[in-house]
Amino acid sequence: MKKALFPTPQDAEAAFYEAFTKSDLEAMMAVWADDDDIYCVHPNGARITGMDRVRESWRQIFASGQTLRFQLRDQQCVQGMMLSVHSVYEYITIAGEPRSRSPVIATNVYLRTERGWRMVAHHASPAPVSGEPEPRRQAKTLH
Repeated sequence: MKKALFPTPQDAEAAFYEAFTKSDLEAMMAVWADDDDIYCVHPNGARITGMDRVRESWRQIFASGQTLRFQLRDQQCVQGMMLSVHSVYEYITIAGEPRSRSPVIATNVYLRTERGWRMVAHHASPAPVSGEPEPRRQAKTLH
């Protein structure tokens, strides 16, 4: 299968959440870099490293058959020429449940490769009990 080309890290991130929503393992793995140094941490889980183990973790999640919907809030990005780090609050709704679960804070790291931007790390953790994103800090101006 030929991997999609993601011209921006935002394109890769959109593809990541679309694959997650559709429980599409091939589309999910198309977002990830072809590198055994990739890693993933699912909420309350251990760190999973390497392509085969990351793939298997997503296969198991998708095998549950749950239909998930994501609403991303309070996105923050730090981007350089070769690396982009995104922090988001994921508000997840499972089909058939009346309301969303407690939010998850995710950090997604993308690397620019010769074949476009690819995910190299995904780390998701339950948000604090308040569930509210921290207030945005004002930009500082230096004189």
